[in-house]
Amino acid sequence: MSAVPYRATFVRLLGFLRPYRVGLVVSIVLAVGSQAAQIALVWITGRDVIDKALIHRDTHRLWVSVVVIIGLGIVRAALMAGRRLISGRQALDVEMDMRSGLYAHMVRLSFGFYDRHQTGQLMSRATVDLQGVRFFLGYGLIFFFQNVLTVVSVTAVLFFVEWRLALIVLAVTPLLVALAYRYSHIAHPTLRDVQQKLADVATVAEENIVGVHVVKAFAQEPAEEAKFTRRSEAVFQQTLRANRQRATYVPLISFVPLLAQAAVLLLGARMVAHGSLTPGSFVAFNLYLGMLVTPLRALGMWIGQAQRATAAGERIFEIIDEPEEIADAPGAGPLPPGPGAIRFENVSFEYLHDRPVLRGVDLDIAPGTTIALIGHTGSGKTTLTSLVPRFYDVTAGRVTLDGADVRDVTIASLRHEIGVISQDPFLFSASVRDNIAFGRGDLAQEDVEQAARAAQAHEFIEKLPKGYDTVIGERGITLSGGQRQRIAIARALAVNPRVLILDDATASVDATTEAHIRVGLRAATRDRTTLIIAHRLSTIALADEIVVLDDGRIAARGTHDQLVQSSTVYREIYDHGLLERQFADAVEARGAIEDVA
Repeated sequence: MSAVPYRATFVRLLGFLRPYRVGLVVSIVLAVGSQAAQIALVWITGRDVIDKALIHRDTHRLWVSVVVIIGLGIVRAALMAGRRLISGRQALDVEMDMRSGLYAHMVRLSFGFYDRHQTGQLMSRATVDLQGVRFFLGYGLIFFFQNVLTVVSVTAVLFFVEWRLALIVLAVTPLLVALAYRYSHIAHPTLRDVQQKLADVATVAEENIVGVHVVKAFAQEPAEEAKFTRRSEAVFQQTLRANRQRATYVPLISFVPLLAQAAVLLLGARMVAHGSLTPGSFVAFNLYLGMLVTPLRALGMWIGQAQRATAAGERIFEIIDEPEEIADAPGAGPLPPGPGAIRFENVSFEYLHDRPVLRGVDLDIAPGTTIALIGHTGSGKTTLTSLVPRFYDVTAGRVTLDGADVRDVTIASLRHEIGVISQDPFLFSASVRDNIAFGRGDLAQEDVEQAARAAQAHEFIEKLPKGYDTVIGERGITLSGGQRQRIAIARALAVNPRVLILDDATASVDATTEAHIRVGLRAATRDRTTLIIAHRLSTIALADEIVVLDDGRIAARGTHDQLVQSSTVYREIYDHGLLERQFADAVEARGAIEDVA
């Protein structure tokens, strides 16, 4: 994605405030009121307290001025409190809108997007970057506006009090603008790189937490710690560079107004001595100048905050602007009812350009039949089944389910009719019941148990501490591999799909567990179109017909007896399976001999 000019990104970020225009306007009004009260306080201090009350020793006017000052102070405090409350609520609203919008878009993005992006990078954008944008839009923008308002309004008052001194103050403005402009241009790329390197740190941390078992199994804690240290050091160095830039420009921006303040003190004192300026006006002018110095000093800080927020916004918009590669076509309707007939018509597919995974696949699968897809690693078995629920779109050709092109129906209606069981099932940190009923939240308890029985899971679930209410750990870590697989099978069966896809679903279980699951699968696949990716001959035995894939093409199709005679690829796989079985038989025989001995 080409880099978006940061000004355009900044303007786009302001668009998130559009739903809160009323609150923003109220905040601005309160800020203006607070500023007016502050200006009035200084005016009264200079003109009434010094020039009239103190010089003329008017005690009554002094007490009246003190009461007015206290009253204005209370009003200003109330206005500031109201503005901060509104700004705080607005900041949280903007953050929630951005987070919800970002998450809603992310869950709709295709598998291809997640194939190209690391989880840690995405999490960093949804947390660290979002916080930076939220802080600026909720608080920084209002403070920035108030500083600008202070500069404009106080400058106008300075000209009213004494225009000659005001010209001195105005003389430093071009230098301030030049410094602020230069700082904004050098800070932006640096801060954007800081955000990226923070995401790199998050990626390493996420991978080590998720893959902690692998790290410990290979005793790679020192190596992973060193990798994390290197990424953290990169963040440190880049942040140090950003701090050096800030340490150079912010003091410069803060120092320039002091030059004007020094000149005003020198010339203003001479004007008071010559009688062309009253003491009260001189004090008021310097108090106003003090009001001007603070926002001018803060100018560099708020420019830095704006740059950081814009850099974070660019990274967030990279995700928001990512197109939904797999989306409902205009006018897409629900999948029509049918028995589950699947047809692949001259289907080709490639993950990367000019690197085809499937090549001209033609395959008809009759409704209610069970087809086993076998082939060597990389032959395209999983890719072929992924095209049916439209996890990916074909590069050429088309896939139909009950006569409807899967690209012409809504994704929700399509996937509600397809149950997918992967080799490495993902379970949520929720109860067993919630995991089984994930595809249908309104599933009754008896339906949940029925699905569990079909998957041969009911018996072990009943033995769990709280049965179906037992909360399993993250990714189902508290269950064995076979138990996780059976719950995943129950989850797929619970939606009562017309098509069932099993991607090596019994590969991670032992032979005894596989035998139990196979009994359940035999009942589950009855009257349901089923695609089975398998390497075990026992699982392939569930199929009515076998399709052999080789290098992205259909190499053969038929029954076991036919393929043993006609397909070299199938015979290689089958012979390998026989060797596995003979090895198991030999181990069992040796155990029996040892028992007799």
